[in-house]
Amino acid sequence: YAGCDMHDAEAVRAKAHEEAKKGNIKAEFIAQMDAGHTHPDIVVSEVFEACVEDALVGPVFVIDYPASICPLTKRKQDDPNIAERFELFVHGMELANAYTELNDPKLQEELFRTQLEGQDEEDSMAKMDHDFISALKVGMPPAGGLGIGIDRLVMLLTNSQTIRDIIFFPLLRPEGGEVKKKDGEKK
Repeated sequence: YAGCDMHDAEAVRAKAHEEAKKGNIKAEFIAQMDAGHTHPDIVVSEVFEACVEDALVGPVFVIDYPASICPLTKRKQDDPNIAERFELFVHGMELANAYTELNDPKLQEELFRTQLEGQDEEDSMAKMDHDFISALKVGMPPAGGLGIGIDRLVMLLTNSQTIRDIIFFPLLRPEGGEVKKKDGEKK
């Protein structure tokens, strides 16, 4: 759908520029990318979001995510550059995210350090999670997780166009309590 190979960094960068001109990728992201401050896999992720997600009518399971954008995820044994992760998309909407937990304390600490490189310790919200690393050193059995967007599932089942149509918390609905359809007609 993106029209380029995710392994071809230059083609992905060119596609990111093309999508930015259409308004699908923010100019600030492009500036950071052009300055060399953005990992190529992050660019792949942005292009995927801009070009591919809406086209996944599905249900479609997206697999083989770059490991560099999944710091808590175990790597595939046959290719450590790929994460053991999948996402389920239906009608261009992510319904589920699942992955195998990384339980190697040395690799996890290394990934945390890499993630924190260049960040100001005082200003950054990201911190080294020493307690988590200690827990991994004690021993964590193989584990995985699956997060399902119940709100998105309800949207799909009720054919709703926006989360505001199905949101449980009425205070988060638009003022006046009225929900409008896309054509402006009141429900």
